Amino acid sequence: MIPIKKVEELLQKHKNLETELSSGNIDKKLFASKSKEYSDLNDIISSAKNYLEFEKNKKDLEKIINDNNNDEEIKEMAKVEFEELVKLNELNIKNIKLFLLPKDDADAKNAIIEIRAGTGGLEASLFASDLFKMYEKVCNKKKWNLDIISISKSEAGGLKEVIASIKGKNIYSLLKYESGVHRVQRVPDTETQGRVHTSAATVAVLPEAEEVDVKIEEKDLRIDVFRSSGPGGQSVNTTDSAVRITHIPTGLVVSQQDEKSQIRNKEKGLKILRSRIYELERQKIEDARSKDRRNKIGTGDRSERIRTYNFPQGRVTDHRINLTLHKLEEFMQGEIFEEIVENLTLQAQEEELKQLKWIIKKYSVKAQRF
Repeated sequence: MIPIKKVEELLQKHKNLETELSSGNIDKKLFASKSKEYSDLNDIISSAKNYLEFEKNKKDLEKIINDNNNDEEIKEMAKVEFEELVKLNELNIKNIKLFLLPKDDADAKNAIIEIRAGTGGLEASLFASDLFKMYEKVCNKKKWNLDIISISKSEAGGLKEVIASIKGKNIYSLLKYESGVHRVQRVPDTETQGRVHTSAATVAVLPEAEEVDVKIEEKDLRIDVFRSSGPGGQSVNTTDSAVRITHIPTGLVVSQQDEKSQIRNKEKGLKILRSRIYELERQKIEDARSKDRRNKIGTGDRSERIRTYNFPQGRVTDHRINLTLHKLEEFMQGEIFEEIVENLTLQAQEEELKQLKWIIKKYSVKAQRF
């Protein structure tokens, strides 16, 4: 059960924020964060009020049920009503518990997505291209802004690598489960005997870090410039516009050569580097927390096989939650991407709730020993 005092605190906090925001006397620097906090609380207010109402009705019904002076028929009616209220309150309890779970600060951030062709030669590069097109379609449908940071094409017209920035509301929370190995099973256009080939592409999704999140000192950078080897015309190939940035403390290296301007390439390179450093620091914290965890949906490990796209059978399977949808064509068109994301999010939340119960139980046992 959730302590009534905790729920009352949520309602009071919501009320205080409402008063503060409507007063017009709030500091402009705090307005955005306070507004977001108020908006987040809005999602839970109904459940919180219903929960407190349940606790009040519960006591009244228990008195009726336990009063031996009451008629048996009245007591039976009270029992039925009590059981119905308990079922309805289960959703309130779940919603409040989910709200009280520790938040990932990165969830509200924009994202940087990196897609690379893996095993499978040219077919892998074609699949990497198909994956990128799928994410582009999702962005168009959701009205997210997608900007390509760098792109490297293969001879077959596929993609060796593409890095893009995606902007919108809570982007990272919706894309973070995409990190890992995506495997495809299909008959390549070049296959003359109709044999199914297996190839793969890796996807990495990073929260886009801002300068306030990660401060990079110039003394920690080694910047090398060189001539671009990619397409783009004579001006690209004959000037030292390409940039390689090495972050000495971490050893992270980023190369950028898509722009004709060395300054623009440096800006883009630093944007990627900042997000990689931010993710590295987040991973250290996550690893420390994981010592107390038994399970987790989507570790974000790039070597983890997360999904298989089987074209002959028209199915897409997410291995983390054992979900198979025979809607591959719709998925590749960005139509049912949300369905898989919702299932992954729900499963992750369930695991978090189980973990929360396990931790509470663990420390309760420890406390009893003392």
